[in-house]
Amino acid sequence: MSRPIIAILRGIPTEQAAEAASVILEAGITTIEVPMNSPDPIGAIKAMVDAHGQQALIGAGTVLSKAQADAVADVGGKLIVSPNTNPDVIAHTVALGLQSWPGAFTPTECFAALEAGATGLKLFPGNMAGIGGLKAIRAILPQGTKVYAVGGAGPDNFAEWIAASADGFGIGSGIYKPGMSTDTIAKNAAAIVTAYDEVINDL
Repeated sequence: MSRPIIAILRGIPTEQAAEAASVILEAGITTIEVPMNSPDPIGAIKAMVDAHGQQALIGAGTVLSKAQADAVADVGGKLIVSPNTNPDVIAHTVALGLQSWPGAFTPTECFAALEAGATGLKLFPGNMAGIGGLKAIRAILPQGTKVYAVGGAGPDNFAEWIAASADGFGIGSGIYKPGMSTDTIAKNAAAIVTAYDEVINDL
């Protein structure tokens, strides 16, 4: 069973990337991004795609340009996540056949992203928009729009975010921080999945 959770591995070393992806997949998370402001994001993405590209949706975060999207596509990445709404990057990503999840904070950004072809929206920063912000934006979004909360969302408030209509989550430091062992990543990912499943099972 897959969960609507994106594991954000900011700073993951290339040599650890494949084994980190392996334990995250074993925990039940099948979507992974490596932010482009990591030391070697394309190398880490390639390592994960080569090892797990058939089992996972793997790509990059903090993507700010069409050239960066091209670089991800060139190594087999299928996911582009951005902190901002850039219609040119979104349209280019979609033209490449990749999923596009741009960061959006306001109704204007949400609609600009959707008009450019975004797969879904990354509500970012989630802790600034807040649960009330998501509820307000949801009222005017087209039916079926997927919204993932990123920043400030986690096991302590999964239930509140889901009740406010969040479709999924991006989890960074709750799963990985630079220097973590693969065993710790495995434990963190398992804990996130357990917390998410408990909330879903209580619905």
